[in-house]
Amino acid sequence: MKKAAAVRRLAVGLTAVTALAGLAACESDEGGQPAETGARAVAVMRGPDGAAMGKVDFTQGPNGVLVSADLHGLAPGPHGFHLHAVGACSPDFSAAGGHFDPEGIGHGFMSNPDGSHAGDLPNIHAGADGAARADYFTSKVALGGDSSASLFDSDGSAVIVHAGPDSYGADPGAGDRVACGVIERL
Repeated sequence: MKKAAAVRRLAVGLTAVTALAGLAACESDEGGQPAETGARAVAVMRGPDGAAMGKVDFTQGPNGVLVSADLHGLAPGPHGFHLHAVGACSPDFSAAGGHFDPEGIGHGFMSNPDGSHAGDLPNIHAGADGAARADYFTSKVALGGDSSASLFDSDGSAVIVHAGPDSYGADPGAGDRVACGVIERL
């Protein structure tokens, strides 16, 4: 009898641990809907002339999103690299709107006392061959759920690469948009 009760307690305990592990595998957003760990998305990047310029991959982790850029065809040097509020690149890159800023925080890693907004990412740096590779982690966006942090809100989101570097101040000052890609679920 004692052995059977011990086995039942062990089974209940293992069930609870399994349930907690399942909950830990995803992060709840502000709306209570989980952002599924492992969810993926991609933005295929194109220049103003439609030429392929690489891609940006997105992978949802338990505490945010890994953004991995693999780009080419850029001028050597630093470039502003941002998430933009609208999932559109045509008819011209202005269709992507302003930076993704669902909380209305404003721009500026180094100047904003409230911190940077969700669309702010560090500059990318292209080598002499015009290639840039970078991995960034951000806890300010999600690939799922129904929170304002989701890149898949009603009008989607895009990635923009600018001609010059971001100033990290209140005015990005990064110049023209030289590459754009709409973020799409995989």
